Amino acid sequence: MKFKKSNKLYKKGLENLVGAVNSPVRAFSSVGGNPLFIKKAKGSKIYDVDGNEYIDLVVSYGPMILGHRHKSVEKAAKKALKNGYSFGASTEAEIKLAKIVCDAFPEMDKVRFVNSGTEAVLSGIRLARAFTGKDKIIKFAGCYHGHQDALLVAAGSGLATLSLPGSKGVPEGAVKNTLIAEYNNLESVKKHFDNDENIAGVIIEPIGGNMGVVIPENNFLKELKDYLETKGALLIADEVMTGFRSKFGGAQELLGVTADITCLGKVIGGGFPVGAYGAREEIMQEVAPLGGMYQAGTLSGNPIAMAGGIATLTELKRQNPYNQFEEKGNILEVILLETAKKYNLDLVVNRFGSMMNPFFTKGKVTNFEEAQLSDTGKFAVFFWEMIKNGVFLPPSQFEAWFLSSALTDKDIKKISEAIDKSMLAVSKM
Repeated sequence: MKFKKSNKLYKKGLENLVGAVNSPVRAFSSVGGNPLFIKKAKGSKIYDVDGNEYIDLVVSYGPMILGHRHKSVEKAAKKALKNGYSFGASTEAEIKLAKIVCDAFPEMDKVRFVNSGTEAVLSGIRLARAFTGKDKIIKFAGCYHGHQDALLVAAGSGLATLSLPGSKGVPEGAVKNTLIAEYNNLESVKKHFDNDENIAGVIIEPIGGNMGVVIPENNFLKELKDYLETKGALLIADEVMTGFRSKFGGAQELLGVTADITCLGKVIGGGFPVGAYGAREEIMQEVAPLGGMYQAGTLSGNPIAMAGGIATLTELKRQNPYNQFEEKGNILEVILLETAKKYNLDLVVNRFGSMMNPFFTKGKVTNFEEAQLSDTGKFAVFFWEMIKNGVFLPPSQFEAWFLSSALTDKDIKKISEAIDKSMLAVSKM
């Protein structure tokens, strides 16, 4: 494959864009080389500016669950565009999408749409504080909840990729109310409550997706919720990545727990910028204009995003692709493990439905510390070999792969062939 035009755009982008990108992971920092620039996509495929075709396992980090440019979503977006782009006022589409979302989540009576997952999370945390009257929040090392100051500490994903422990520009005062616990370790949560009564709640990704895919073990999530109830603290589920990914609703339900506040994004916009947070009636009564917790946004409930979300969730419910995701995800998991064994490589694969991640490591990966033991050098070689063999992956060891319902059996076969060639290359390091 040739990347001449991508390299040219990268150099041009350096003039007026920071690092030639608008989100750090796109810079390919952890895998080396210059980033690819994408021109178009359709179905399960994505195409760069040099005309190279890839099977897409990034799918915009999750939202393109139906594949790119699904006809129903595209039709709905075009229809909405004809009526106008933004009104600064309410539309019927907001009510329709709110009904679909609330019906999919037990105990979610009301929802508020915002413009991004980051905005959904910061609003959800503010709501937890408003409802409980307490200030502190516990988060887990390796879980990334957007780039708000208070949570940009012990985060995974981009920060891990760039080898940064936190971020410059975040004052100590901004994180003084943020406490860090270890994923899959309830005792680490209890220790904070033993030392502090001013804790409003705990925020967690039900399935960790920003330290690679990390799954709660031994009823961790359920025991966490039960414990929080004894402390009068709330469980905030960051389902920005997992919402509607493993079932029509939230991963929390599959894991046998109901969060007090749920934060959403990605899939509910069908590829358009959107986020949301929701909860039961008594909690949402705190939000303005009903209550004293202020949160606003001119573009919140944007009519194009609402149309894309309605079309995506309607089609997703019609397709019900979750058994298909499980089947194809399992096939890829087995292929990865068997191929690694074939070439005598240490590999662990974590998967939850349509989210998966291979780690080049010997032991299990159940938290961020264990994820960081992975051989990122091997992943970098694996990544570029997969790219050269026509499979588009997230350019980081600590980012989840995502499947779309547009993925075909022919795609799976090509991915399998690419995995074999890529593992061979890694074995020769």
